[in-house]
Amino acid sequence: MTGRLILASASPRRLALLAQVGITPDEVLPADVDETPFDSELPRQLAARLAMTKAEVVAMQHADAVVLGADTVVACGRRVLGKAVDDAEARQYLELLSGRRHRVYGGISVIAPGGVQHHRVVVTQVQFKRLTGGEIDAYLATEEWRGKAGAYAIQGHAGGFVKKINGSYSNVVGLALYETRALLQGHYIT
Repeated sequence: MTGRLILASASPRRLALLAQVGITPDEVLPADVDETPFDSELPRQLAARLAMTKAEVVAMQHADAVVLGADTVVACGRRVLGKAVDDAEARQYLELLSGRRHRVYGGISVIAPGGVQHHRVVVTQVQFKRLTGGEIDAYLATEEWRGKAGAYAIQGHAGGFVKKINGSYSNVVGLALYETRALLQGHYIT
């Protein structure tokens, strides 16, 4: 790495994914932003806006660094499935995803010194098998769903629910590595 890199995210999964491809941020500074969707905001737009806002908040205080902001939005149609607040909401999400296809939108935003910005939204389609009530109960008991968009973690027990995936697996985990690496390489972060 030849530039100073700041990850504007609190996600340990994003940090681990970056490490997987040999990228270690110099700092991790989570941006505290309101993640509530705007009225009529589509999932793709939400992912892009949140990634950009996170990067901008940190870049305003660290103009000398390359700042990486990211956000993951899980959506079934136009309905955004955020981080479930409790078991009941997590159950609702899993019941909705059961036997259906949904999309995971990964917003990536890179802001370099001088204000140069590059943004991408990566879309991955995921199809779940039809889940039984017992499978949902067992998954909820793992507590793995907490803090996860859509109330599941593909890299954990919920990986057994995935019948088919079309697109970037790492995007579903939390950060599309191919696209992120390409954006960072443009700013001498390798």
